[in-house]
Amino acid sequence: MKAMTAVSSPLAGLLSGWRWPVAALAASALMLAAAHAFQQFGGLAPCPLCLRQREVYWALIAMTLTGLAIWRVVPKRRFLVALNVLIGLVFLTGVVVAAYHAGVEWKFFPPPAGCSSGGVNPLEMGSLDAPISIPLCNDAPFYILGLSMAGWNGVVSALLAAASFAAAAITFRSYRTK
Repeated sequence: MKAMTAVSSPLAGLLSGWRWPVAALAASALMLAAAHAFQQFGGLAPCPLCLRQREVYWALIAMTLTGLAIWRVVPKRRFLVALNVLIGLVFLTGVVVAAYHAGVEWKFFPPPAGCSSGGVNPLEMGSLDAPISIPLCNDAPFYILGLSMAGWNGVVSALLAAASFAAAAITFRSYRTK
């Protein structure tokens, strides 16, 4: 029992109070940094669904920064619990977008318009005479342990969503018992 308490104590510390929103912010920034590193250094241009997955992290960063700024002015327990729940809901949105993208790659779902025919890559500025194209959403560049980058993004988002909801519960209980 003592070993369990020692392991859960640091985790509970991370998930309580203002620490989890900051950790979620850092995790989102790391996910965006990894995506941009694959793009810049790995040469993997993002498809429209890849960019949509990034939008979830950008939205979470904006919402969390705003929430932390408001909480700094009005430090109410209920607000922090609500912020953690909202962070979890945004991560769940990331799970849905990633699952859809993975489903498109596995041919479970049809790709959205503009994802399957190629076209202009708005992130690449080259010669105006050269042919340009957008990467297809249904072609995963590689798989690791059977999952594409979209699949792994869904797994990470699901874990972060679960941690966010746990943080909301821990924050609620910790303030409730005081």
